[in-house]
Amino acid sequence: MITAIALVFGAWLVQLLLTNPNFEWDVVATYLNSETVLQGVVMTLFLTATAMAIGLVLGGILVVCRMSDNVVLRVLASAYIWFFRGTPQLVQLIFWFNIGLLVPVVSIGIPFGPTFFSAESNELVTPLLAAIVGLGLHEAAYQAEIYRGGLLSVDEGQVEAAKALGMKPARLFFRIQLPQAMRFIVPPTFSAIIGMAKGTSLVSVIGGAELLFSVQEIYSQTYQTIPLLIVASLWYLFITTVLNGVQFFIERHYGRGASRNGSASMIGRFFDRRAVNRSINLTRGSES
Repeated sequence: MITAIALVFGAWLVQLLLTNPNFEWDVVATYLNSETVLQGVVMTLFLTATAMAIGLVLGGILVVCRMSDNVVLRVLASAYIWFFRGTPQLVQLIFWFNIGLLVPVVSIGIPFGPTFFSAESNELVTPLLAAIVGLGLHEAAYQAEIYRGGLLSVDEGQVEAAKALGMKPARLFFRIQLPQAMRFIVPPTFSAIIGMAKGTSLVSVIGGAELLFSVQEIYSQTYQTIPLLIVASLWYLFITTVLNGVQFFIERHYGRGASRNGSASMIGRFFDRRAVNRSINLTRGSES
C-alpha cells in the first residue's frame, strides 16, 4: 500500500515537473551557466572553504582548552561555545556587518602608546569579511564539540595502556586517539561542511555576492523568480552531492577494520554495492 502511494506521488511529481510551464526549464538552462551565477558559485565555495578552515582550526584550539586541566581555559572555551552555539547564525552575521556602530574605529597599537594602524570599521568590515568572520566563528563552536565527542569515544583503557608503556603525549594522540576518533569526527564534520555550503545563503542578507544573492540580482530585473531559484537549488545540490562523495571515501578510509552498517548517503550505498559485487565476482573467479 505504501509503495503504491509512493509510486503515485512520484508519478504526479514527474508530471508536474514536465508539464507545468511555470517552471520555465528553458530559462533554467539559459542561466545555469551564466557568468553571474558562476561567480556566485565560486564565492559560495570560497566562503565555505574559508569559514570551515577557520572553524576547523579554531575548533581544535577550543577543544584543547575545553579539555585542559586549566580552569580558566576551560571556562573561557565553554563560554565561547555556549555563546556562539546559543545565538542564531543570521544574528551573528548582521552583528559583524554592523560592528561599526559599536566600534567606529579599529586601531592596532600599544595600550596608552603609539598606534600602528587605524581604520574606520565601515570601510574595513566589508560584507565578505563580515561573512567570513561570522560563519567561521560560529562554526568553530560546533566543531569544538564534534572534536570533543570524537576524542571521548576512544576507549580510555587504550590511552592508559599507552601511557603505561611510556608513549609520549604527542605520539599517543596521533597514533592512538586521533585515528580512532576520526571515525566519529568525519561524519558530523562533513555534515557541517554541507550545512556551511548551504548556510552561505544567509550572507545574501548583508549583501554578500554568493550564489543566492547572484540569482536574486537576476530575478529582481527579469522577474523570473522560480526558474532562478531552481538554478540556485541545482547548484547547491551539485555541491552537496560532490561533498557526499568525498565524505564516503574518507569514512571508508578511517573505517577500515571497524564494524560498519554501510554508508548513510545514496552515493555511499552505491559504492558499497559496487564493492560487494566486486568482492563476490572475485570470490567466484577464484573458486572457478
